[in-house]
Amino acid sequence: MPQKRSVAATSRTRPTIEGAGVHLQRVIGFGEPTKYDPFLLLDHFGSSNPAEYRAGFPWHPHRGMETITYVQEGTVEHQDSMGNKGVIGSGDVQWMTAGSGIIHQEMPKGGSDDRMSGFQLWANLPARQKMMHPRYQEVIADIIPAVANDSGTTVRIVAGEFQSTRGPVKDIVIEPLYVDVHIAPKGAVTIPVTKGHTAFAYVYEGEASFAPDAGEFIGSPRLVHFTDGDEVTAGSSPKGAKFLLIAGKPLGEPVAWQGPIVMNTDEELDAAFREYRNGTFLKHVK
Repeated sequence: MPQKRSVAATSRTRPTIEGAGVHLQRVIGFGEPTKYDPFLLLDHFGSSNPAEYRAGFPWHPHRGMETITYVQEGTVEHQDSMGNKGVIGSGDVQWMTAGSGIIHQEMPKGGSDDRMSGFQLWANLPARQKMMHPRYQEVIADIIPAVANDSGTTVRIVAGEFQSTRGPVKDIVIEPLYVDVHIAPKGAVTIPVTKGHTAFAYVYEGEASFAPDAGEFIGSPRLVHFTDGDEVTAGSSPKGAKFLLIAGKPLGEPVAWQGPIVMNTDEELDAAFREYRNGTFLKHVK
């Protein structure tokens, strides 16, 4: 019989300013860097004041990790050292594997009402793949499948599988589950999660409960860290609920992390920043 995951802990977001002055709520990214292994950071950005986001994230490096950007409102213009450029719009996802090193910039813009919102998740890479060739998986909103149930719940699947429907992001080493769950008032849903994988939910709107603690509603914005098990069962209060459910295979490796570069040892980290300073950081360019 499947084992339901229960709530191990909850935590609140922390206001943070990143890049050239982007105001956001940090969900994960403080404390022990292996606590949510293989995930390092989750930021929730959202504002209708352009002064809080328009300066964006000018040119900066990444190595040894992946950034996953999910836009809800507005757009993010991006370009990088490999010659890629484009725009991520509402509902789109960009899964960037930095690998051996990439230099890029991300510049957010608001929609017609100046509203800009979305999420950025950082996932670690194992030692054997930290120096892999950088790559992108850019996924437009129209090809991200959504599965609905009779209670009015919709599960939008970016990566992983739900009810025999797979998300478009594939071939990621941590075998991620990344779904955006919208539960109607007093609705419910059960989502399988691979046993042994780290799993958490970020309730970003409304109130949700998670079995076997049904009825104990957790209001937004709140991070929910789960115990181990085979599935997550969630319900909503009369307010409804929206949350990201994210899971992945732990790496179990040491983490040496400073800013946008994530390695396994301090020596590797020092070498990466030294290469960035002396112009030898990029290993793969077009």
